[in-house]
Amino acid sequence: MLAWSAPTIPHIPGNAPILEVHNTSSRSLVDTAPAEKSNAPASMYVCGITPYDATHMGHAATYVAFDLLQRTWLDAGREVTYVQNVTDIDDPLLERAAATGVDWVALAEEQTDLFRADMEALNVIPPQHYIGAVESITWLVPLIEELVTKDLAYRVPGENGDPDGDIYFDAIAAANSAWELGSVSGYDRETMMRFFAERGGDPKRAGKRDALDPLLWRVAREGEPRWDGAGLGDGRPGWHIECSVIARRFLPAPFTVQGGGSDLIFPHHEFSAGHAAALDGKPLAEAYVHTGMVGLDGEKMSKSLGNLVLVSKLRAAGVEPVAIRAVLLGQHYRSDWFWTEELLVEGQHRVEHWRNRIPGTTLSEATAVITRIRSKLANDLNAPAALAVLDAFSVQEPAAPDDSQGAGGKLLADALDALLGLKLF
Repeated sequence: MLAWSAPTIPHIPGNAPILEVHNTSSRSLVDTAPAEKSNAPASMYVCGITPYDATHMGHAATYVAFDLLQRTWLDAGREVTYVQNVTDIDDPLLERAAATGVDWVALAEEQTDLFRADMEALNVIPPQHYIGAVESITWLVPLIEELVTKDLAYRVPGENGDPDGDIYFDAIAAANSAWELGSVSGYDRETMMRFFAERGGDPKRAGKRDALDPLLWRVAREGEPRWDGAGLGDGRPGWHIECSVIARRFLPAPFTVQGGGSDLIFPHHEFSAGHAAALDGKPLAEAYVHTGMVGLDGEKMSKSLGNLVLVSKLRAAGVEPVAIRAVLLGQHYRSDWFWTEELLVEGQHRVEHWRNRIPGTTLSEATAVITRIRSKLANDLNAPAALAVLDAFSVQEPAAPDDSQGAGGKLLADALDALLGLKLF
């Protein structure tokens, strides 16, 4: 599957400080480039969309946040391998296709194309590997068979007219030195049970060894798409195993950062890590980094609620993508926040002020601003603080004119593009 076109990233002179980000698993800030790995390649997997509706601000906030992480690594001179998936087969996609009378394949392709256009407009660096869940099926079937052979996965009898043979992961039996249930999320069992029921799990499914065991392979049902599962029987995969297998195929074990929204901490990232560790005895990732939730009118913004502010609709209405990006960067990536029209107006005004001030920037002014922005980003990607630096500079009286103003303005504009993805000119 193809991603979107990559932007040109300007090179900015100077040295970026060491970046620390918040690791959900350890609940602390961690250095993503310790001394022994300061020049080592970085690697990142960010869970992608389920393409049954257009890109909303919750999506955009997540992918802009991890774009910021990648830009900070690149500024430090690190090579980055970035993988993102598309969950182009899943219950919500099939349900939306059935409700709207659209072929599910056509719906997935349409919404994935729209997502690509939104990401390109927002100046997001694309992943090197953009992989659909359907592409991963031939890779994951033998791995699920391996888990069954190891008795770390098992078949469950059918119920309510469903066929026998759905395969589940035995989370308790799979525990080892690299992973055990709760090692990613840190949640207690009561919290896990609540989130599992809310986020696609089936804790009441009869025949499971444990209520929290997740689905690995759903055997074929009448009217549903199916694939050859070899010894598993025809069917389609569960959600968590797809990301686990895609990540392992394209990234080292463990890779540097697993990313996504905070609603993916459990069960998705917990069990993706569990599947990987059960197969090779290694942690999935060194750090788990999660973005906050974006809401509207006091509710989390989600497809199920229908309270979506769509990037594509704002663009169609003439809103500059750089202003949308400014709004997103104005909220710390880990915070929960609400989209408002006032925030968008503020973002548009900020862009206008920055554009008015930058052309008169001297080289010494540009260097000082860039140093402060880098410092803010190194502290858990504090983009709001970085924008505050830019705001403060924008209201300063210009320095006495000198011959460096053209070069200084270009340097600062290039830095905002490279470090923050704000392409102002």
